[in-house]
Amino acid sequence: MTTVQDIINRSDRFAPRYLREGNDPTGFQLGDRQAVVHRVLVTLDVRPEVVDYAIAQNIDLIWAHHPMIFRPARNLDLADPQNRMYASLLTHGISVFAAHTNLDKAVGGMNDWLAAAIGLQDVQPFARSNDDPLEKLIVFTPADNADVMRHALAAAGAGQIGDYSGASFTNDGEGRFTPEAGAHPAIGAVAKPEVVHESRVEVIFPHSLRADVLLAMHEVHPYEEPAYDIFTEAYPAQHIGIGRIGTLPQALTVRDLADHIKQVFALQGLRVVAKDLQRSIRRVAVVGGDGGKFFHQAQAAGAEAFVTGDVYYHTGHDMLAADLPVIDPGHHIESIVIPQMSEKLAAWADENHWDITVMPSPLSTDPFTFL
Repeated sequence: MTTVQDIINRSDRFAPRYLREGNDPTGFQLGDRQAVVHRVLVTLDVRPEVVDYAIAQNIDLIWAHHPMIFRPARNLDLADPQNRMYASLLTHGISVFAAHTNLDKAVGGMNDWLAAAIGLQDVQPFARSNDDPLEKLIVFTPADNADVMRHALAAAGAGQIGDYSGASFTNDGEGRFTPEAGAHPAIGAVAKPEVVHESRVEVIFPHSLRADVLLAMHEVHPYEEPAYDIFTEAYPAQHIGIGRIGTLPQALTVRDLADHIKQVFALQGLRVVAKDLQRSIRRVAVVGGDGGKFFHQAQAAGAEAFVTGDVYYHTGHDMLAADLPVIDPGHHIESIVIPQMSEKLAAWADENHWDITVMPSPLSTDPFTFL
């Protein structure tokens, strides 16, 4: 039996949530974490047509790149198409998970896939934007609750050390306390000293997950006032670049690289910012999605051309002034996530003996048509 949480846990090992940019709402979006999964649909976006397709295919979990709930809903009025989509998902018992900027940064993730598709060699990360110090939580819980506590903290993302998940340390001892007037103790009585067999559970986690980890701790702790400590660890912060930079097998002109990218991603058209389309280039940087803000870092890393989507008008002027050729193939080239993650989920299913079917979405969610 495979649950939504099983798939989330394995996904988080591949693309840890601490890699996310800022307040990016990556992760579990909607549904039941403990629901049994038989069929998974992989998609770039969660749109009404994708949900309709998922319902027709009896899907239990939608695995998406772009978060479905990017901005908080102001109401749940079903006159709003987005709210109707949420209602349809809940009515049909479909859960939704998204891995966004954490997948962009992950080793072997989105931007590595794009770099490989373009044909870049000797690929390295750039635009190292994370500074996420590690912290350690030490929480004291009744010994018979220690296993529940460890599982809850792991599900919140704590205890991830390299390729190992759920890492923790536990030792046992005696907890002593006296509930005062106004307390509602889970164990013992007011004004009576109490001695409890307790476990000390220790886990590490990135600072960016502190709120999630503390919420998970409080949700499963039986005490009104849990005793816990948080320490900043002396380990180096996590520095992982969102972009990738590499070398073409042979030099191309800007125009030839643009034509190559059109062919690789089967595009109707793309945009180019360049003073000279005949300039010869070999060192190329790439950031999937809306990556225009990283062009200075791409140039500083030695890029002779930059491939990214959603370039804004005034940013295009800045790119021209910096004399960095930029090719904008649009945001939808990130649909490479569909075959790549479908293959990866199927491999994880084999490794973990999950009895699931993984389906790549056949639907295009690109809102643009080139005439």
